[in-house]
Amino acid sequence: MDDERLRGETPGLSLREAIRAARMEAAERSGVIVELRDATLARLSMLNELLDPVFAQVPLEHVDLFDRGLMPGEIPRLFIDMVAHVTLARDRRTYRFLQDTRSGRHVLAESPNPNDIVDAVTRYIARRLIAREQAMVSVGAPPEIAAAEPHPAPHHPAPAPPDAIQAGRTEGGGRTLPFLLGLVLGALVMLALTSLYPEITARLSLP
Repeated sequence: MDDERLRGETPGLSLREAIRAARMEAAERSGVIVELRDATLARLSMLNELLDPVFAQVPLEHVDLFDRGLMPGEIPRLFIDMVAHVTLARDRRTYRFLQDTRSGRHVLAESPNPNDIVDAVTRYIARRLIAREQAMVSVGAPPEIAAAEPHPAPHHPAPAPPDAIQAGRTEGGGRTLPFLLGLVLGALVMLALTSLYPEITARLSLP
């Protein structure tokens, strides 16, 4: 009886009131998150504008190496290419230039000064361009070297190597020798027939 009377005198918090309070707390947290996200996007957008002159100097044949873009989300990012991006640290003031590799994510630069990040991104772009040029050279000769190499005229056949010439001579000699032997044997046979059977020769000489 005492417990029932105590509960009736001091009613607890109702579920409806608890839900209302939790909803208000969530709204406040969402407002803070939205403000922080907007501040992050503003800082990354400013950095993106600072990078415009750098990307304007990238040669047209290498533009496909990079895919710059500001991506909003729970953690806004400024992508430089498919594996490198800039984001902000937890203090929402420090820029972090990150690169994803097979061994994990590496910090290429970190600074509250956006100009330092611009310099780091510029060096990263230069390394990417040099890496592509080296890859192109390893696949084929450079254009200036290829142009300097002499090209044989199409209507002048290349001379045969000495081995092929010697083989041709041997093959030709192999055909000529049996022919000469056949002529000599034929002449000897005719001489033998002429000496043994003169009447045959006389008949053959008649018109």
